[in-house]
Amino acid sequence: MPTPLIVFLIILAVLIIGIVVLYFLGKRAQKKQDEQQALLEEHKQTVSMLIIDKKRMKLKESGLPQSVIDQTPKLMRGSKLPIVKVKVGPQIMSLVADEKIFDSIPVKKEVKAVVSGIYIMNVKGLHGKTEQQPGKKKGFFKRAVEMAQEKAGAKPLK
Repeated sequence: MPTPLIVFLIILAVLIIGIVVLYFLGKRAQKKQDEQQALLEEHKQTVSMLIIDKKRMKLKESGLPQSVIDQTPKLMRGSKLPIVKVKVGPQIMSLVADEKIFDSIPVKKEVKAVVSGIYIMNVKGLHGKTEQQPGKKKGFFKRAVEMAQEKAGAKPLK
């Protein structure tokens, strides 16, 4: 058997083994995520709160309880989370928002939120409407092309 064919077969076998391992790890992670989502749904409650501030900040700077910081995996401690500072009744606390709804949370407004522990799952406006999610920001290149087309009188591309 020629040497390049042997090398090719070895690389192919390693790739197939890698794909199989990733498949089973993904399946296990999906199962774990489904269990966690079911647990969140089980413990959710609706709370009226005043949103004071919202930021993306590191877990250590967030103002969350030390027990929460200790329970998070070490890899997650350095990543930035969507943190919302709220006033619930007389108490001011920091909560973690769902990534999907973080942009639609209004600041300095009273809202009804679906909360599970320290996790905000959904927000509805109590007085007035909640903010609509802003459109996606355009990059430098897209803005430059758009300005050039506008000056030339051409129709902008969508």
